[in-house]
This record gives sequence, structure tokens and C-alpha cells, in this order.
Amino acid sequence: MPQTCRTAPLEGVTVIDLTRVLAGPYLTMILADLGANVIKIELPGRGDDARQFGPFLDQQSIYFASINRGKRSIALNLKDTDDRAVFEKLLLAGDVLVENFRGGALQKLGYGWQDLHSINPRLIYACVSGFGHTGPYKDRPAYDLVVQGMGGLMSLTGNKDTAPNRVGTSVGDITAGLFGVSGVLAALYDREKTGEGQQVDVAMLDCQVAILENSIARYFAQDKIPEPIGMRHPSITPFAGFRVKGGEYIIIAVGNDTMFGKFCEVLGRKDLLQDDRFRSNNLRTENYQSLHGEIERSLVGKSVAEWLTVLEKGGIPCGPINNIEQVVNDPHIRYRNMIISVEADNESGDKRSIQMPGNPIKFSGYDDPETRQRAPRLDEHRQQILEFLQEE
Repeated sequence: MPQTCRTAPLEGVTVIDLTRVLAGPYLTMILADLGANVIKIELPGRGDDARQFGPFLDQQSIYFASINRGKRSIALNLKDTDDRAVFEKLLLAGDVLVENFRGGALQKLGYGWQDLHSINPRLIYACVSGFGHTGPYKDRPAYDLVVQGMGGLMSLTGNKDTAPNRVGTSVGDITAGLFGVSGVLAALYDREKTGEGQQVDVAMLDCQVAILENSIARYFAQDKIPEPIGMRHPSITPFAGFRVKGGEYIIIAVGNDTMFGKFCEVLGRKDLLQDDRFRSNNLRTENYQSLHGEIERSLVGKSVAEWLTVLEKGGIPCGPINNIEQVVNDPHIRYRNMIISVEADNESGDKRSIQMPGNPIKFSGYDDPETRQRAPRLDEHRQQILEFLQEE
């Protein structure tokens, strides 16, 4: 049970949300899940472009619904004098402003960092863009696929003998949203000490470089350009997907020499421990093709389910390669409340809910609700938001 009368850690924090499509809305959705009052500002008559993206349910974009839950919407045209006045009242009442326009776009409307800081010195300004607000690419537009390619991720994904592959989820947008959340939370903490807000500048391309981890380390250490290597790890062996009975694959991750010994025992292949090619992790990595073949020959007699039972009993990290249906019905995923329900936006009055991913951040002091508030209709909360501004 919660140890506090507050319902969520960011309760009382007001976020002015100028974001659209994915990177920014993902950031503000996490803030909303953490309890922030997120006020989504959208273009009158049209709204967030994501409202037009499928799939659709009862003419509602499930794409939009899945990343804008728990927010309130007001439509404002920042080129209109009256709407700008409302926006500036929101800036005075807000703690955080988040936008994901192209670098410098908001400044052209008269709301650059210095302007915002003058209006409300405590306001935190988080900007998420393709290339950031500085540097030679700062004026370029970007989408997820662009930064996956430019950031090197696609050069590492898939197999060497195939065309470059996009990662199967929009990781260019999502990582920017996650790093953006970290920046906002750090700025909120800093404001507690300094009393002032600051600008948080997050570039999608920067975030792709940041998650390249050992690929960059290997390039500088070996003076060799890393290439795609499928399911295996470049520096740890055996750490890959292996074919078993029926042509299915199982993931086996053996992280050190001691575990390799246990794995060989479970596999019934103690002879591999005596093979000079496999005596250390470095040697196993150098000779991964030979070892991979030996392991698959030993695995072929049992199914994924059978091997999971054997390997888990032996303490060997392993897992299946699940499809999405298997993921959403996994009992552990369900137990961890990672599939939640949200009321569908159905104006006919019929009760209907949609399911979507939950919040992976669990707190000891707060509940993790199984249901969340739905995404807003365009301009749905105008009157409510205007009344909120009158109270401030």
C-alpha cells in the first residue's frame, strides 16, 4: 500500500506539452504516468499528426491513444494573439515545457529559451529534436529511420549478407523520449537547489550514438568497423540464439567462464571444457563458429520448452524468442502490470477498453494502477484548463 497521501511522485508538477507524433509524446506520457499534470497543446482543427495514424478502433487512432494517455488537450494557434495570451499564462503556471519541433522552430515564434526564461525563470524547457539546437545539422528535419541510419544502429542490425535493417521498434524516437525524461527529472531536482529552470536539449542522433555502447569501444580499441552479426554478442560467447528441435530458436547467454562450465555440464558436453579453443571467453569468441555448431548439435534433440526447463534448473540464463502475442500473454508480464487497460474514446457511450503497455517504473511508495485515463479528444479540456489558469 502507498506510504503517502500523494498518488504519484510527480503530483503537483505541471507540464506544458507542445509535442507531437512520438519522441516528445512518449516523454510526456511517462511524466503523466508518474503523476504530472500534462496539458497537451495542439493545432486547432487538426491536432497532433498522430491522430491520423493507424491502427484505428471506432475511428480512434490507437497509435495516438497508446502514447497520449492521461493528458489533457487544448487547441491553441501560437500565431494568434489571443491564443498566445493563453499560452503565456500556461507558461507562468507551468513547471516544464516540452516540445519536439525542428531545432529553433519555437524561437521563430518568439519563444526561444531566453524568452521563456524571462517569462518564467523557474520554467524548465525540454526540447527534443532530430539533431539538437546546436551544430551543423541543427536545422535539418528527422524521423526515426533517419537517425537509426545516421547513428550507426542500422549498420549493426541484422546479418552481414543482408541489406541494412531497421530495428523493429522506433528506437530513435523512444530513446530520445527516455533521455528527455532523465533530463527533465534532473532539471527539476536542480531547480530545488537553485530556484531556476534551465534548458534541456536532447537530440535523437545524440541518443543513438549514446546507446552504441561497445560498438564504439571496439572501433577505437581495434581500429576496425563493427559489422552486423545477427543474434550473437560481439564480445561474449556463447551468447546468442541457437536452433533446437523443430527449427525453433532459444536464447542462451553464458556470461563468464564459471557459467560456461555449468552450461557444458547441463548440456552433457564436458568435453568442450577440455577443448583449447574454448578455454576462455576470448578464445570462445575467436572460435565462435566452431562452438556454435557444437552447441546446436547438442541442442537439436529437444524443443525450446524442454531446454528452458533444463537450463533454468541449471541456473543458465536463457529464454524463448517470443512473438507479440506471446509477450502480452506472458504470466510474468501480466503479473508486473505491463499490460494495462485504458477506456476507449467512444463518443457513442458504449463501454470499451483498449490494452497497451504499462509503466515499467515501479515504486514502493505508490500504487501502479491497472487502468489509466484515456488519451484526450482534441481541445477536450479547454474550459477545464482555462479554469485552472484562473486559479493560479
